[in-house]
Amino acid sequence: MRILLVEPNARKAQETTRHMERAGFTVDHVDTGHDAVGMLKSYNYDLAVMDICLPDMDGYEVIRTSRVARLPTPVLILSDENAPTAKVKAFSTGADDYVTRPYESMELTARMQAIVRRSKGYSEPTLRAGPLELCLDSREVRVRGSSVHLTGKEYVILELLLLRKGMVLTKDAFLNHLYGGMDEPEMKIIDVFICKLRKKLQLAGAGQLISTVWGQGYVLRDENSSFTMPASESAIHVRTG
Repeated sequence: MRILLVEPNARKAQETTRHMERAGFTVDHVDTGHDAVGMLKSYNYDLAVMDICLPDMDGYEVIRTSRVARLPTPVLILSDENAPTAKVKAFSTGADDYVTRPYESMELTARMQAIVRRSKGYSEPTLRAGPLELCLDSREVRVRGSSVHLTGKEYVILELLLLRKGMVLTKDAFLNHLYGGMDEPEMKIIDVFICKLRKKLQLAGAGQLISTVWGQGYVLRDENSSFTMPASESAIHVRTG
């Protein structure tokens, strides 16, 4: 999962980023409200974790601005402010959760995962497609009950495909999710990752879930299910396996 951390304090940002990365999140960090709005408009984040006290505009205003712009990214407030009025204001503005410092890293991780699951329409921590299961909490992948070992990049790609099951994802979307626009390799690396991921899933008995949409990207779907893509696209050729 890709997270936008909005935190002006360098020490706190490093500490929070360390906790998130240990939990398996990919983290981009900005320290101002205007930068946060710009990043939310430019990239498709699974969650924004935001302090209220920012140097240019407060977190409430960032949430209001993003909601007016119809940006769907859910927001978790992470703040030193524990007054009930602050929490009420955050929720009324459009925040999805509120965590106060000091926090327990396991609780923060659990709350983040719960928000992302709800935002994607999942009530349980396990994502499924055919015989494939992926647990967001433990980052474990199973096919018919047997574990499948994936590298970090392979897991992130599979997680993204499952969270957006039935949607065609472009190679640019994968690159942005994996590298956040920083030190991005050539686009063909996505083909390499997908190829290796397919081979591992095929050996485990789930090799037909990821389809290639020629000229567009890749889509994960349950067997015999359909997929969605922009209405303007036509004459699309799909290859499975």
